[in-house]
Amino acid sequence: MEGKKNIVFGFVYLIFTASLGLVMVGMTQQVEDAAATKQDKVSQLEQGLQSGFMMGGDPVEVASDALLAMNSYMNAQQPIDSIKGSPHAHGNLESLINIAVGILLLFLAIPVWFKQLISWVFIIATLFHSGMLYLSNPYILGWGWAGTLLNTGIGPFGLLIGFGLMAVAVFIGLKPERQA
Repeated sequence: MEGKKNIVFGFVYLIFTASLGLVMVGMTQQVEDAAATKQDKVSQLEQGLQSGFMMGGDPVEVASDALLAMNSYMNAQQPIDSIKGSPHAHGNLESLINIAVGILLLFLAIPVWFKQLISWVFIIATLFHSGMLYLSNPYILGWGWAGTLLNTGIGPFGLLIGFGLMAVAVFIGLKPERQA
């Protein structure tokens, strides 16, 4: 029953990568606070510019406060964007790819060794791509060696090899239904 390990791996991996959503939710209060401060400081700057700073306040200080508040907001948003754009998105996608590959492998009429090869290529490539994104992300674990391994390109290249092998397997092993 080749393909089962990809389906199981896909669902287990999906639990881990989808749980990053909870991590990001835990970071939202800091972003909301920074957004409120930014809005307040930018509003003060807009009011000062409209009134020509007749109501008082040093224009340079008000502008500096607004710029610093905008920078604080972007810095607070950075961890969420870093997680969302890399390990969360790629991990979820590669989990679903493993599930789809596993289901398809169940229906292909190809040699078992070829199914095993495809199965392991997808699992290993997923771990070397989004798995290394997960480990190397500075807001999750921040392990530098994982980033070094990720930069070799072995994970994305492995996925491309897996897609190529899967295309050959589907071409060879997907048989039409017999007519009665």
